[in-house]
Amino acid sequence: MSRLGNIGARLYRGEVGYDFVAKRKIWYGVSILITIVAIVGLAVRGLNMGIEFSGGAVFTTPKTTVSAAHAQEKAEKASGHDAIVQKLGNGGLRIQITDVGTEKSDQIREELAKDFKLSSQSINAELVGPSWGEQIANKAWLGLGIFMALVVVYLAIAFEWRMAVAALIALVHDLTITVGIYALVGFEVTPGTVIGLLTILGYSLYDTVVVFDGLKEASRGITKQTRWTYSEIANRSLNATLVRSINTTVVALLPVAGLLFIGGGFLGAGMLNDISLSLFVGLAAGAYSSIFIATPLVADLKERDPKMKALAKRVRAKRAAAAAKGGDALAEDEAHGAGEAAGVVGQRAQPASGDRGGRNRPSGGRR
Repeated sequence: MSRLGNIGARLYRGEVGYDFVAKRKIWYGVSILITIVAIVGLAVRGLNMGIEFSGGAVFTTPKTTVSAAHAQEKAEKASGHDAIVQKLGNGGLRIQITDVGTEKSDQIREELAKDFKLSSQSINAELVGPSWGEQIANKAWLGLGIFMALVVVYLAIAFEWRMAVAALIALVHDLTITVGIYALVGFEVTPGTVIGLLTILGYSLYDTVVVFDGLKEASRGITKQTRWTYSEIANRSLNATLVRSINTTVVALLPVAGLLFIGGGFLGAGMLNDISLSLFVGLAAGAYSSIFIATPLVADLKERDPKMKALAKRVRAKRAAAAAKGGDALAEDEAHGAGEAAGVVGQRAQPASGDRGGRNRPSGGRR
């Protein structure tokens, strides 16, 4: 077994682990700080809305030796607006200029043809109205609202309302961070960005549901024992699925990183940036929120339940009584309770080495 697989097996069995839930205030603080930065960036810089949302003109030239930087300079001089220029695979240029009408578009095309030493008929000009982008945005908001409502209803039925609330907060957390990163980086927001934002919700929800499903099984019959509080059960369940969540996220991030850093960066395929950035940031934020936000939030909400408060009180009382007996007695109590603890966290209790198959045999050999 590989080293990572061995660690994953030990995490699943509860032999090792990290107390995520106990340190939840740290994770809350980190998330609040990141969210504030994202909101400030969104408020100060705003989103760089693509031509599909703001309206304008798109000019496509045939093969030319003019560089993208030179073309951008000429396009901005001719239009008086910011221009986005992309080099196409056939050697041509794609020039986007916002807030341009029909008359202005014809004038810009004539000037570009003159600067690039091309005929005006060879430059294709397309006008994009802002109403089309507005329709896309409205449908995206409608789809997002329906999705959120269905998620809350499903999780409330399949699990419980506390998990539904925690999952909803995690999803809003992921969306806020992703949109804030877009504002800070200044990448163009296009319909591809909207698709990416809606896609990451599914990935984020998948990780969260995996953890919640394990927690549901682990906490079944929790009030019938006095060894673990709900928060401790939640933390053990989270550790049991930790390696799976990390592996899933890494595998999903690798191809997206290739699109973002290689396709959009080194190869200059700028149109890949709009969807790949939202996917990359959203996947990373989704994995973070599933581990550090969703489960600790469920534990916080659940610990307010009178039954869980009573359970925590009984657990503390039992531990205090065991500690009063001394170290040896406490160790013996821990050994006798191992089977009970394993049953609570959804694992099958293993018989002791000297009592396999229900027969008491000396550990030294066989009769």
